[in-house]
This record gives sequence, structure tokens and C-alpha cells, in this order.
Amino acid sequence: MKSLTATVAAIALAGMATATTAVAADGKGVYNQACIACHGNGVAGSPKVGDKEAWADRVTKDMDTLYKHAIEGFQGEDGVMPAKGGYTNLSDDEVRAAVDYMVQESQ
Repeated sequence: MKSLTATVAAIALAGMATATTAVAADGKGVYNQACIACHGNGVAGSPKVGDKEAWADRVTKDMDTLYKHAIEGFQGEDGVMPAKGGYTNLSDDEVRAAVDYMVQESQ
């Protein structure tokens, strides 16, 4: 699991180098700037956006749990979610908007 965590951290850091601090607060914009690197390809066990089966268990939980995991980070059985995807410059509201976008696109 350490190599998985290191891989996720490396991807997040690489993405942070190209992201701007003024990411729009809209979910799709945040997703395209910060989340797509992992959630576009299912890296490190992340559910791919649009994969209804991968999101099914997550969507049945309350949204507060999804927000908390995305904002604070989460180590699950299938993978790891770094806090704010490694983009510490994102506000909590931006992260929530991205989660809302991903859930909407995956139902």
C-alpha cells in the first residue's frame, strides 16, 4: 500500500505544478483541473467518473461522508484519497462542488 500512496502523492504533486490557485468554484472546472488525473482513469482505486458500478456504494452513503473523505482524505480497502486530492489550495466548497459533479456524472 505504501507504493500506492507514493504513486497517488506523485500524481497529485505533478498536477499541482500545473494547476492555478484560482480554480473556478464550479464542479466541472475543479474536476478538470484537480480530479481528472485520478478519477478519469481509476488511479489508485479511485472510482472513475461515469462508472455507475464503481460509484454505487459511495452514492448510497450520505453526501457528508463523501465530502469528508474528499476534504480530509481517506484510506479505504480499495485505494487512497489524499486530502483535497493533494490540491491543498482548493477550498472546501470547491472540493464539494467537484464531488457533486462526479456523483452527478456517475449515476
